[in-house]
Amino acid sequence: MLSIDIDQFMLELKDGAFKSVGPSNKEATIKMYDVDGVDVREYGDKRVKIAFEDEQGSEIEVALFPEQAKAVASGLELLEEESEMFE
Repeated sequence: MLSIDIDQFMLELKDGAFKSVGPSNKEATIKMYDVDGVDVREYGDKRVKIAFEDEQGSEIEVALFPEQAKAVASGLELLEEESEMFE
């Protein structure tokens, strides 16, 4: 399941095309539950892309710099050591 919450977001439909209208101070929160697949690969010259997909085919991609990807990996290792979830 994919959930998208976009604050202060307005679209204009003109001649069959969508256009964002209003100020550029929009914020969005995207959540994905029941992830069915995860893919990790190089992205460009300096980043890592992590892609998540659910069973309905919805996909979220996140591009991280190496230090950010290492922080995610370290956080997962720490969680694995401290949590009973991984037992």
